[in-house]
Amino acid sequence: MVNFNSPGVYVVEKDNSDYPVALNSSVVGIVGFASKGPIDVATLITSQSQLVETFGLPSENIVGQGLEAALEILETTNTLYFIRASDEDSAVDASAGVSIGSCPSLVVSGNDYGITNPLFLKVQAYDNNGIAQYVTPKEFSLPIGTGTGTQYDVLRSVIGGNLESEHVGAFEGPSDASGAIVGSYAGSGASLSVSAYSDSAFTTPTPALMGTDSSATGEANFGISGSVGVSATRVYGSTYVDTGASSIQYIAESLYPGESYNGLTKSDGTLTGLRIQTRNVGGGDFFVDVLEDGIVYESFKTSFVGSGLFIEDVINTGNQNATTTDIKGNLYAAGSLATASELTNFAGTAASLFGVSEFHVHDGLLGYHATNSATATGTRWLKPIEATTVMTGGTNGIAATANLRAVDLIGDASQEPKSGMQSLDDLTLNIGIALVPGIYTESVQNALITLAEKTSDFLALVAPPVAVGNPQAAIDWTNGKSSSTAGSRSSAITSSYAAVYYPHLKVFNIHDGKDIWYDPTIFAARQMAYTDSVADSWFAPAGFVRGRLSKPSEVEVKLNQGDRDSLYSGGNVINPVVSFPQQGITIFGQRTAQRNPTALDRINVRRLMIYIKKVALASAQRVVFEPNDEFTWAKVEALVGPFLDDIKRRRGLTEFRVVCDSTTNTPVRVDRNELWCKVLLKPTKTAEVIVFELNLTNQSANLGNL
Repeated sequence: MVNFNSPGVYVVEKDNSDYPVALNSSVVGIVGFASKGPIDVATLITSQSQLVETFGLPSENIVGQGLEAALEILETTNTLYFIRASDEDSAVDASAGVSIGSCPSLVVSGNDYGITNPLFLKVQAYDNNGIAQYVTPKEFSLPIGTGTGTQYDVLRSVIGGNLESEHVGAFEGPSDASGAIVGSYAGSGASLSVSAYSDSAFTTPTPALMGTDSSATGEANFGISGSVGVSATRVYGSTYVDTGASSIQYIAESLYPGESYNGLTKSDGTLTGLRIQTRNVGGGDFFVDVLEDGIVYESFKTSFVGSGLFIEDVINTGNQNATTTDIKGNLYAAGSLATASELTNFAGTAASLFGVSEFHVHDGLLGYHATNSATATGTRWLKPIEATTVMTGGTNGIAATANLRAVDLIGDASQEPKSGMQSLDDLTLNIGIALVPGIYTESVQNALITLAEKTSDFLALVAPPVAVGNPQAAIDWTNGKSSSTAGSRSSAITSSYAAVYYPHLKVFNIHDGKDIWYDPTIFAARQMAYTDSVADSWFAPAGFVRGRLSKPSEVEVKLNQGDRDSLYSGGNVINPVVSFPQQGITIFGQRTAQRNPTALDRINVRRLMIYIKKVALASAQRVVFEPNDEFTWAKVEALVGPFLDDIKRRRGLTEFRVVCDSTTNTPVRVDRNELWCKVLLKPTKTAEVIVFELNLTNQSANLGNL
């Protein structure tokens, strides 16, 4: 503490206002398969629309019912984590190839024009569909050539360069002195129409427009003889450029694997999935648009030129650099991933971009070559060809066998980050309920229960498989004595961190358009979240007040009183879901899977203890490294006591006591730098059996004395 040595008035601020943290007890963790979205990452989902946007819609071809469960549970909570499992060997990204072509161009020689009058040009640009871009051709006036400068300088001063509003521009030519008139669209469908005249009235064609060199040295006008006048001459770009083996392409892939990224057109004309749209603008720039379900979802302005817009910098080339949310991409040459280097200017050659020495051209003249040959080196003015390309080939990554799927769902705790359900082992997530709905593989369910016990953070919900059979079959399955075709189990489920529900429930699935048998754990988790919203986690998520289900239309097996007695007692631990004639379908049990008769054989008590543990641990972090003496002990009591008193007032406890003094903190414990706090709890029990004792008496009995 600061010592005050001179007279004066000082202020010392101390914060002794510690209070317990507030935690959400209904955070649900779901592990399952999906048709899109990140893999092996616990992704926070706060709404149904976000779930569909991130992981796609449920479908019959997706194993399990993870997405169906998430949609149902999000009706009663706004905090859910979805972990998408996937098989690396079978998961494939959807992809689309974007062809790269050359813009139509006309080279102006660095030599004198060979004329004594100014040169007047009419230029019309045509897009890939052959549509003229100017209402009337653009007119340019070039001064008399003197040979003292470069034609690029002359052209740029008259035509301009990287103007997005223009459809032609002036750029450096293949030699230091030459320049080029270049259209803004790439591909064989794009063209320029150039007419040259020697007077401003545009009546007299001028010979030797671009010099007289018609050889293949790169200084000639495109196939235009030096002795012939130029009038309405079309100059075309290339359909694509290749390295002799396969075309150079920009390959766009979905950021993650999945069928939902595949672009499809439904029978009613609705577009689904992803499409890649390329749009060219003036200069060397172009746009790459990502269309999701037919609507532009993302748009990126980019270029092959190193102007801060290089395509591999704007659109991520891997999952870790998530510049985009839907796609990643790479440049390919000769069918292999190319190490591309950004061009220093739009006139840069393709060889300098892709690191290959020779390119072939097709469907027209390309770059500055003078003849329509099959080979041209130094291809220039490259852009993607405008098109909308459908993404195809994506697969969900769901393994073919139950055993392989189990490996993906269980995941690996040793890798970083953790995969599968091991992702739930994270204190920052605050998972309180976890399930792998629609999956009945013994190893998966056992792994989830083991993880719940290991972390002591959440309650694991499991169920027998659909069509397991009658109540006795369900009991045998839970007790590890089942070998039915619906699903075998060789080990009994016994844990206070697990709860078993039976039977399945019929629900109309709007996405598949038919009735589906839903895993009952879906509605168990849903009602737990509902209970937390209308009461507290230590209230039973069962009965006609908090366990009634309005969405299911039918139970797989109708249970009578004898069935319910067998499922719920005699050492059996199954929570029945019952269809009552008047009250409807209701969860009518709240047992954990603990076989021993203690307070923890009930869900409300287990969830109460999970909640108390989390709050106590989070709140007590602030006293770590404080002096281990009576002042800190009193601080701990003052921190925990009011918290438990609040729970008592909210009907979670009938009585409690907190002891943190010298009786719990013996000298040996203090020497070990340990601080012990003993908390005694009497959890509120639920009224599950209500008995009315009816007594008949004779007429002479005095009822007031009974």
